[in-house]
Amino acid sequence: MKIAPRLPFALIAGLVSALGFAPLDLWPLALVALVALLAMVGQAPSLRRALALGWMFGLGHFALGLNWIATAFTYQAAMPAWLGWIAVLLLSLYLALFPAIATGLAWRWGRGDPVRFALIFAAAWIVAEWLRATLFTGFAWNPLGVLLVPLGAGALPARWIGTYGLSGLFALWAGLALAAAPRRRAMAAVLIVPAITFLLWQFARAPIAADPAAPRLRVVQPNIGQQEKWQPGFERANFGRLAALTGPPGAEPRLILWPEAAVPDYLEEEPGARARLARLLGPRDILLTGGVALVWGKDGHVAAARNSLFALNGAGNLIGRYDKAHLVPYGEYLPMRTILSAIGLSRLAPGDLDFLPGPGAQSFALPGLGTVGYQICYEIIFSGHVVDAANRPAMLFNPSNDAWFGAWGPPQHLAQARLRAIEEGITVVRSTPTGISAVIAPDGRLAAHLPWRAAGTIDARFPRATPPTLFAQAGNILPLLLAALLIAAAIALRRFRR
Repeated sequence: MKIAPRLPFALIAGLVSALGFAPLDLWPLALVALVALLAMVGQAPSLRRALALGWMFGLGHFALGLNWIATAFTYQAAMPAWLGWIAVLLLSLYLALFPAIATGLAWRWGRGDPVRFALIFAAAWIVAEWLRATLFTGFAWNPLGVLLVPLGAGALPARWIGTYGLSGLFALWAGLALAAAPRRRAMAAVLIVPAITFLLWQFARAPIAADPAAPRLRVVQPNIGQQEKWQPGFERANFGRLAALTGPPGAEPRLILWPEAAVPDYLEEEPGARARLARLLGPRDILLTGGVALVWGKDGHVAAARNSLFALNGAGNLIGRYDKAHLVPYGEYLPMRTILSAIGLSRLAPGDLDFLPGPGAQSFALPGLGTVGYQICYEIIFSGHVVDAANRPAMLFNPSNDAWFGAWGPPQHLAQARLRAIEEGITVVRSTPTGISAVIAPDGRLAAHLPWRAAGTIDARFPRATPPTLFAQAGNILPLLLAALLIAAAIALRRFRR
């Protein structure tokens, strides 16, 4: 396969690759785009050109894949909406450095041998993606491995090697297809046979059965848009939607799940607000709802806030609180606030108080209903950091507010939550204001879901959690070990062929 190593072609390949992510899920295009990139990098005349090709690919890949960020700027008045596209471009300029690392290392250490080139590229991609999720608070959105979620069983290796290892396998798939390119039939086989195998395996697998003794869940999706959420006068109507969908209590205890920031009240400070919620509950019901916890300074004034998840029982008592640990820069806090606020910038979420981070993944027991773990919204994208290993929960609740993020953000968020279920071998339940709310089985399948921009509920008993997976026990050391094995294989291949 001969493709002139020109930078505009790499940019186009990056744009095409982004079509592989949700909501389009055109993963074959992403695979072909990656093959095209590697063909260009393999023919690059210099390391500098190989790095530039990877960077241009990354620019297109992230600029299109993250277009939902621009939508968030249309829901606030503090900054102009066009600034959202500037934010997407600037973020993409930075994120593109990580694909450039992978192409540069592959060119430097793998050129001259197509198989070695594929091995080095896959190893480098694993490390680069792990770095992207780690450096400067990390931004782990849309890892390459999430492209395999539509293939169902194709994403199952994540239970052994994690998401970044799965991304490495996708990169290796593209690299081996390029290595087989001189023989077109062999290249076609490398591209097609794994996909067919994954699809057949998916249909052959038995679903994980629901546990008849598990708690009854009611997941509420009120379809409250971001434009309605904070408007004065909408509070009563919004509460009415949530209350109607919660439904009347029954003889059986319920675990009722509301979205992130579902209530505007400060539940710890306002007994009346707690009493109003308690009137919706039966004596053994428990409500999990997103809200805000205030942080008081020594002077008696409010100093900051926390994005929190509250557990409330039928008596109106708060029996647990989880504070979001991995906050969104510019969304929930403004870095360098003194400087940036002086030039007119603000955070996207309304209010003048920055949120403070919580201590990290936590679980706590709910009386009569079992142990539940919590990850609020954005936190669910961070592979290896979502479960309290010392207190493994029966399920993981991911209340989110995807109403900011248009048509592309919610399905991408859901796909990444499905990877967390696979990695940890645990049920993940999502409740969002506008969708996509879902009950995700430990094998990543959607046991139930509500479509985007539809009001409704999910009544379910969540599937049994499986024993901790290998990844749940060892974490991200496993994809890094896979990268090391790929490098060792590349070295061994080089020595063998001498």
